[in-house]
Amino acid sequence: MKEIVLAGGCFWGIEEYMSRIQGVKETKVGYANGHKERPNYEEVCYSDTGHAEACFIKYDENVISLERLLDKFWEVIDPTSLNRQGNDLGSQYRTGIYYIDSSDLETIKGSRERQQEKYKKKIVTEIEELKCFYDAEEYHQKYLKKNPEGYCHIPLD
Repeated sequence: MKEIVLAGGCFWGIEEYMSRIQGVKETKVGYANGHKERPNYEEVCYSDTGHAEACFIKYDENVISLERLLDKFWEVIDPTSLNRQGNDLGSQYRTGIYYIDSSDLETIKGSRERQQEKYKKKIVTEIEELKCFYDAEEYHQKYLKKNPEGYCHIPLD
């Protein structure tokens, strides 16, 4: 199994979307690449923790390649929007690809280059090594499965 962390605005939608992809075996939401240890939701939203709302993904690379998984990710975000996706505004809603395995970096950069050809504006999606990931509170986990009418900026139908 391979692992990667993706941030694409509100983590509820990214988690639900990714969980539906064949080959994705596990998802969980949390806070990535900030400077505050073990932040809670209120701190991430209202303090300067530096964290992005993100989704940890474990996937079977024999079923779906990283390149294909990233293609799916790019389809549901606006990679040219800084600190905003849909109605969600703030640095915690930035887009990011946080890799765990450094051998994935070349694939990630190539994916971004191919996507850039589709846009006039510069892609601002972060590409960084995963420095930290803290699980979000239990009520955020699988939120849209528990609350199918909940807000989501990603069309899931």
